Amino acid sequence: MNKTIDEQLRIIMKGVDTIVSEESLRKKLEKCEKENKKLTIKLGLDPSAPDIHLGHAVVLRKIKQMQDLGHKAVIIIGDFTGKIGDPTGKAKGRKALTDEQVKANAETYKEQIFKVLDKDKTEIRFNSEWLSKLAFDDVLNLAATTTVARMMERDDFQKRFKNNVPIGIHEFFYPLMQAYDSVALEADIELGGTDQTFNILMGRTLQKAKGQEEQVAMFMPILEGLDGIEKMSKSLGNYIGVSEPANVMFKKVMEIPDNLIIKYFELATDEHPDIVDKIKEQLKNGKNPRDVKFELAKIITGLYHSDEEAKESIKFYDAAFSKKSIPENIPEIKMNDSIKHLEDIIQLLIDENFIQSKSEIRRLISQGGVQINGEKINEISAILNNGDVIKIGKKKFVKIVL
Repeated sequence: MNKTIDEQLRIIMKGVDTIVSEESLRKKLEKCEKENKKLTIKLGLDPSAPDIHLGHAVVLRKIKQMQDLGHKAVIIIGDFTGKIGDPTGKAKGRKALTDEQVKANAETYKEQIFKVLDKDKTEIRFNSEWLSKLAFDDVLNLAATTTVARMMERDDFQKRFKNNVPIGIHEFFYPLMQAYDSVALEADIELGGTDQTFNILMGRTLQKAKGQEEQVAMFMPILEGLDGIEKMSKSLGNYIGVSEPANVMFKKVMEIPDNLIIKYFELATDEHPDIVDKIKEQLKNGKNPRDVKFELAKIITGLYHSDEEAKESIKFYDAAFSKKSIPENIPEIKMNDSIKHLEDIIQLLIDENFIQSKSEIRRLISQGGVQINGEKINEISAILNNGDVIKIGKKKFVKIVL
């Protein structure tokens, strides 16, 4: 770490919503510098939802920035807590995951997080490693560190109690188990979205009860999706997936509202605060937001794809959306003799993230949003031939090849 404490703080604090507390973080950084140690940065992942988009990646990008400063990340795959499921924001209890589901989802997570994090500076741990070994008296001691009244401060529990929706006693243990992860790691920092405030602060409470130095709690804002209103979500269709093709990612970034340009620079890129300040000034002085967004799209696409793929995505965008023509080098779907109609490749289109469901493509067809070789189609049974180019919506192309 060659940067000063003040410079590290400036980089770490970029885009942060809330921190408890900045003074504690400064002291930890000073101690690390003095003792030539690294901070241990904790992030817990619930393996029930392994499909990562840029909204999920906000905390990962912040961790990556701290890794670049020399610190160590420990990612906790909640294989044990996943059997309960985080009750945050839930109107009812979650159905417990099986061991097989947890394991499969965890592997998918591991594949995706290294699209952001530095693998050499990241440790992957499963919290069953320590939680499964707790004896019953350990569990009772854990429960004794908080009260029912404190647990009932959570909005989700309050609402469920008020509406006579059952709350399992085991659900109270979710934040306690997540907090125990911080004790097991002796975490210096824990990150999460603002929706994880209760769980992360519980980690500080438990560390203090166990005689440890309290972790810094760092909360990142929720990133709005392409609509500029709702939280980025795959179910709402306003997301940018980290595994999407480069040309799709580039085009989607170009669709974000102008008023979110700076927020995306802060939360979805690793650009230095000085650069973000310059961009703010450029926009203030009248620079065309589209030009700034074009740079943003290049940066974000380059974070998740090779230089060659990123360059191709720019050519693709220019050809498809500036010149309104069919671009070259578009993704392909292999066709066999059994494929005769568009409906025959629906599952392949879903698997490759061109569409989310059969109902989505039916809707797009009814709205005139699907073309074959530049001609709009009006039925899902449209005939396909070798070499046909399908355009789905405004931004997705796929070529049918033998």
